[in-house]
Amino acid sequence: MPGLEILASGAPKRGSGRSAYAPRAVRLVYQGFFLVLFLLALWAMTDEGIRRFPVRWLFHLDPLSAVGLLLSSWILPAGLLWSLAIVGLTVLLGRAFCGWVCPIGTLHHVASWVTRRLRHGPAIETNRWRPHYRLKYLLLIAALVAAAAGSLLTGLLDPLSLATRSIGSALSPALFAVLAVGGFRARIFEGAWLTGAVFVALLVLNRWIARWWCRALCPLGALLGWIARAAIFRIEVDFDGCTHCNRCAADCQGADEPFSKHRISECHVCLNCIDACPEGAIAFRAFVPAAAPSGGVDLRRRQILGAALAGAALIPLSRASAGSASAPGPLAIRPPGACPEAEFLSRCVRCGACVNACPTTALQPSMGEAGIEGVYTPVLVPRRGWCEPSCTLCGHVCPTGAIRPLGPDEKGWTKPEAEAIRIGTAFFDPGRCLPWGADIPCIVCQEVCPTSPKAIWLEPVEVAVRDGGVVRLERPHMDPSRCVGCGLCEAKCPVNDLAAVRVTRVGESRSRGSSFTLRPARRPS
Repeated sequence: MPGLEILASGAPKRGSGRSAYAPRAVRLVYQGFFLVLFLLALWAMTDEGIRRFPVRWLFHLDPLSAVGLLLSSWILPAGLLWSLAIVGLTVLLGRAFCGWVCPIGTLHHVASWVTRRLRHGPAIETNRWRPHYRLKYLLLIAALVAAAAGSLLTGLLDPLSLATRSIGSALSPALFAVLAVGGFRARIFEGAWLTGAVFVALLVLNRWIARWWCRALCPLGALLGWIARAAIFRIEVDFDGCTHCNRCAADCQGADEPFSKHRISECHVCLNCIDACPEGAIAFRAFVPAAAPSGGVDLRRRQILGAALAGAALIPLSRASAGSASAPGPLAIRPPGACPEAEFLSRCVRCGACVNACPTTALQPSMGEAGIEGVYTPVLVPRRGWCEPSCTLCGHVCPTGAIRPLGPDEKGWTKPEAEAIRIGTAFFDPGRCLPWGADIPCIVCQEVCPTSPKAIWLEPVEVAVRDGGVVRLERPHMDPSRCVGCGLCEAKCPVNDLAAVRVTRVGESRSRGSSFTLRPARRPS
């Protein structure tokens, strides 16, 4: 990483003439640069932006997604091969990704700096390593075992997925809700309050311990920490020149304790210790002698076994619940181009990129529609929006192939000769439909139906009403063989709360088991 070579010789001695803030200044430039790139990627998730900006670039650098996807589906998209660059960077420099690149790490770094004066007790004590920091390694083990069982749950705590999901479907919509004037349109997402509350709570925890998320919970940091044990460059302390003032620990971002048994797996390579040392006794060098103290991950066998068993037990328990991959719920409507359900759950990293890219907010993070195993996976909620017939953004922003990229006409919703991709089927509720249940004229659903020929057709009828008069109506009917499940009819239905026409996943073309047929009746015993 350019800029680190000027640090290899260690901190300057007093009076050397070189700025003592050089390491920190270089790191702050990198952190700001990658944070801006990440926010630009979120902002660019539009039709025009995808053509001009590589919005998936940061996800393709994620080794945790690559390892999890390889374990869960035995498939690794070509883009995720870029994650080997981060593995190589970690072997060379240690957890430099955590301290220099990771956007959520940068946000926690900023929160730690803002709240530093509110912490009680000496900074040296709050920055010491604590036993509960092992938790991130146990979470990593549980997530990888679950991935090997076929469910990719790494994205629930992966920092890149967490940041995209939280900013895209909680914090950004909250900002637009405040600014919902002058042309801004508020975007509403399922569970936004929970997503935002968790994200803000993690930031607030920095008030007590700097970068607590990175130290105790981050599974990507745990994976990189394991790899960093083989790092070529690492912190070296000249204990002959060290006066044991412990200033190096006062602003340490990783609780790696450079003043004693340095824990290389916890070090974020922030290099604050080099800045802080008044004696210039700390350096960042290659090939530190083996005799130099270096702490390991420090996990007990029982802890590793317990985490592995927890990950193994999580999947059968979640699949025994309603809405699992073997029996998805009726409202688990997946985006067009989505893989079959079991494969979809083995590929989706819950990043929310597709949810953020959807122009109509039809795609929402699942809060139960897809069962426990499918939490935060994308589902289509027609009452929030509809799937635009010409839109294929969700497949083009998906970093793992859980949603296949579709061509402009591949959906086939407006071309009668095309083989349409179906994501569900709409059904009428006659008791709520205005022409059927209230004898009120309405043909909105038929007018907006985008298929050719239309899936909704009208039956002209004359109905005698209560006062003895006659009302001419056109009652809508659904042709299931034409319906593609786009949800436009449900989205535009004028009936309040529950629409009179509703879409379920039955009839989706990605699954043979969801064909629109009646189940054979059981014979009485």
